Formats: sequence, structure tokens, C-alpha cells
Amino acid sequence: MPDSHQLLMFVAAGWLLNLTPGPDVLYIVSNALRSGTRAGIVAGLGITAGCFVHIFAAAVGVGALLATSATAFTVLKWLGAAYLMWMGVRMLLSRPSGDGGSAAAIAAAQACAAEGATPLSKVFLGGFWTNVLNPKVAIFFLAFVPQFIAPGTENKALAFVLLGVLFNVNAIPVNSGWALAAGWMARRVGAVQRGMHWLDRVAGAMFIGFGLKLAFTDQPSR
Repeated sequence: MPDSHQLLMFVAAGWLLNLTPGPDVLYIVSNALRSGTRAGIVAGLGITAGCFVHIFAAAVGVGALLATSATAFTVLKWLGAAYLMWMGVRMLLSRPSGDGGSAAAIAAAQACAAEGATPLSKVFLGGFWTNVLNPKVAIFFLAFVPQFIAPGTENKALAFVLLGVLFNVNAIPVNSGWALAAGWMARRVGAVQRGMHWLDRVAGAMFIGFGLKLAFTDQPSR
């Protein structure tokens, strides 16, 4: 395990990385704006759960396989790209409500109240699969975490898992902060709610862009 100074550097680097806008942040913010802060927080928890899959997979060697096997990387890459683009197309094709985005937000809130945990479970699973089907997340953990493992560490796999868990736990308040900020904006800025339909269009186009970027990403080891 790293010493206290390296551990602080690890935590700080993790926070900075999680503050960087990307598919995860976009997913959290779009859900919080559309359905409220709780949906944004649940989206963040789904993303965190997806990260845990990559952490434990990397610890047992799956991440190394993705880094060295062109076939494994390509298969997961295309699955992830297809999923991101599918989400983007769904957002682009979403129908506007007759009373603007505000009515859409109210309808979403009513749906959540009427259907209980089902909408939130879909939000959670969406965040989960967004991360699980992205091989770049596995490669990131494989490249980032080992830098903070001391060369003399006996059980490097255990150290990798512990640092990965720490990274994920530290990401929760950052992701929740994105959700709180977006939820606050949706409640207090009427223009944001009225423009929710256009937000779906922009978010959908960005998700398609992220999917295309992933589709044309080369294997890191090349």
C-alpha cells in the first residue's frame, strides 16, 4: 500500500478525474435534470457499481486480457459503443410534452411516485451498463491504480482491489455533487425545465459522439 503522502495524491487525483466531464457525468446530470436529484444520485451509484466490476476484473487479470487481446478489447469496445449510441438515439427520438420540459419533469416525478423503484432501477442499470461495457474504464484502472502500489507489496492483487475500492468510494460524493447541482438547477431555473426536450437532444447527440469515439478507439497496447 502507498504511504500517507501517496495516498493523499491518489485521493486528489481520483477527485480531479471524477470532476472531468464525460459520459458518466453527462448521464448523472441528464437524469438529475430530468427526474430530480435522487435520480442523479442513483445514476451515480449505478456508475460506481459498474466500476466495481472493472476493479475486481482487473485484479483477476481480465483487464490485462483486454490490454493484450485485440479480440477481447474489440468485442467489448463495440458492445459499449453500440450501447452508448443506442442511449443517444433514444434521447434524440424522445417526444416533447405539450407543455414543455417543465411538464416533462412533473410527469417524470409522477411516474417515479406511481411506479415506485422501477424508474430508479432503470436509471441505476443504465449507469451500470454504461461503465461495464466500456473497455476504456478497465484499461484506465489497469494503468492508473498500479502506479500507487509499492514495488515491494506482497499481495499486489489485494492492494489493487483496496485502492480501487477507495477510488470508487471517493467518487460517490463527487457524483452526488453533480446530481445535487443539476437537481438544484432544474428546480430553480425554469428555462432549464422548459428546455428539457432540447437537453435530451443535446445529451443524445453527445452520447452518440461518445459511442463513435469509443468505436474508433484503438487498443491501448498498439
